[in-house]
Amino acid sequence: MSKKLQTEKNRIDEAARAGWLYYVAGKTQDEIAKMLNTSRQSAQRMVALAMSEGLIKVRLEHPIARCMELAERIKHRFGLRYCEVVPAVDEDPNSTLGLGEAGAAAIERELKSETSKTIAFGTGRVLRHCANELALMQCPQHKIVSLVGNIDSDGAATRYDVAVHIADRIKGQHYPMPLPVIAASEKEKNQLQQQSHVKRIQQLAQRADALFVGIGNLGLSSPLHVDGFIDDDNMDTLAQGGAAGEIISWVYDINGNILDCDVNRRVTSSVLTPSPDKPVVGIASGLNKRNAIVGALRSTLINGLITNETTAMAVLSETSPAGNR
Repeated sequence: MSKKLQTEKNRIDEAARAGWLYYVAGKTQDEIAKMLNTSRQSAQRMVALAMSEGLIKVRLEHPIARCMELAERIKHRFGLRYCEVVPAVDEDPNSTLGLGEAGAAAIERELKSETSKTIAFGTGRVLRHCANELALMQCPQHKIVSLVGNIDSDGAATRYDVAVHIADRIKGQHYPMPLPVIAASEKEKNQLQQQSHVKRIQQLAQRADALFVGIGNLGLSSPLHVDGFIDDDNMDTLAQGGAAGEIISWVYDINGNILDCDVNRRVTSSVLTPSPDKPVVGIASGLNKRNAIVGALRSTLINGLITNETTAMAVLSETSPAGNR
């Protein structure tokens, strides 16, 4: 072996020693320098060389590592700009534990901007939990906009008006959607949406810098049915039409197609745009929502997802690259 090759081999060998001492034995760079009879700067360079030469293979033994892997797979599969998967620490397959904290952290990242932002919100139990987990902040520069009507079928205010709760916690400007979630008829919907103040709010929602929405399943246990917005006949019709889920009350099938149905003709929520150029984050988990989440991802109405480990695995097992739009 030539002298030059021998020198290079010795350099790599020393880097391997330094790398082992640092990453496996847990030694500090000062300790490594003393053990290898060299300077701290040389020890630092050897540790860096061990990493750059691919001598170090890091394996993270922690549940969060599995979650990060699942998040990357979902991002790649559906072309998302953002995905977070939280550990499944509850045996309940429909658990939402951990979503509130993860959603609140994502919302807070938007709220921490010193530049004025318009942030729009859907509604629902999980989003309300996210709102409850928000830190108390002073953000008067931001506008908080509702994407969904805030009036129940009986005229009462909805129980899960997320935007007003968030605006109250951060002292921001709040723009509620003063409409029934689903109008009594298509004619009534058109009349209501012609009101000037409603138009201004919906225009504000369309120009939002970031959106956070829930993803609802359909069936007798779905929020739209439980909360009285859709009756049994409507639910049966939707099931026969292949409905899989809803986002801010817009109903779609498992392929992400918005259905041509009576409910969608009467829903007053803001219209979402496919393949948006801004963050639109869906927050949901549960095996009972698997089809709803798959449909939401295929629709491209959302480009971000916060879910849990159990749901992420179910979503990936239910889909294949060739089957996606």
